[in-house]
Amino acid sequence: MAAPLTADTLLAALRAEGVNVLEHPGWRTHNRNHKGAWGPVNGIVIHHTVSAGSASSVALCRDGYAELPGPLCHGVIDKDGGVHLIGHGRTNHAGLGDGAVLDAVAAETALPAPRRNDTDGNAHFYGFECVNLGDGRDPWPAAQLDAIERASTALCRAHGWSAESVIGHKEWTNTKVDPRGFTMQDLRARIAARLAAAPGGQGGRPTPPAGGNGGYQPFPGSAFFTAAPRSPIVTAMGKRLVAEGCSAYAQGPGPQWTQADRLSYAKWQRKLGFTGADADGWPGRTSWNALKVPHSG
Repeated sequence: MAAPLTADTLLAALRAEGVNVLEHPGWRTHNRNHKGAWGPVNGIVIHHTVSAGSASSVALCRDGYAELPGPLCHGVIDKDGGVHLIGHGRTNHAGLGDGAVLDAVAAETALPAPRRNDTDGNAHFYGFECVNLGDGRDPWPAAQLDAIERASTALCRAHGWSAESVIGHKEWTNTKVDPRGFTMQDLRARIAARLAAAPGGQGGRPTPPAGGNGGYQPFPGSAFFTAAPRSPIVTAMGKRLVAEGCSAYAQGPGPQWTQADRLSYAKWQRKLGFTGADADGWPGRTSWNALKVPHSG
């Protein structure tokens, strides 16, 4: 159980996991919050759209229809692996489901079969709609399955959840059959493996920057920075902060960790939407992965 991620923090978490994010106009404020609260959140529900084509599927999920106004999810995952962000807040995706399933998700334990429809899932779940006809024959390309895995992992990692926090719509309510064409058990196993590795890449290896050589610098751990290191990693970090418009440097940046580095990093955390103790200037894993610091030898 947790407070929902802010729009900027959600975006940063997705990008840190290597998700190909496509932002649609107004997604940060497109929601159904006037119909009820969103949060505390407990997990993620995966759906299929019963539609074909990225543009039309995104439009359907963004706008909804007369009987079910949009947004119908937070993100639409297309067959090419793009994750289209269309909403943030309460969305019409989960509907009523079994409170016993919600309890199991919150406890990260085995799911009971859904029997009752007595609990509002829209208040407690993130939702991803995946473009697929849902007929058992429409294929699930590797890029799309990878994007579902990465997007789910990103939110689990940001919240400190396990893979057991990711469920299918058919596991929430006995009135639905989605997603159809892969098993949720297999998806959760892949999410668990990814959570056990470094963010952003395959087999624990960071995703390389486009057009470059090597990968991004893995998060060196909080203790690395509190020890006031002198390292080329600090220089590389500082240059990225400057590039992101988050500089508090009077000179440099250089290899020695200083208060200017901490103040600059705090600006970066605030840019991502962190506040209070989460924006104290000490690097954390989520903000570090979003910064994409190049390898520095």
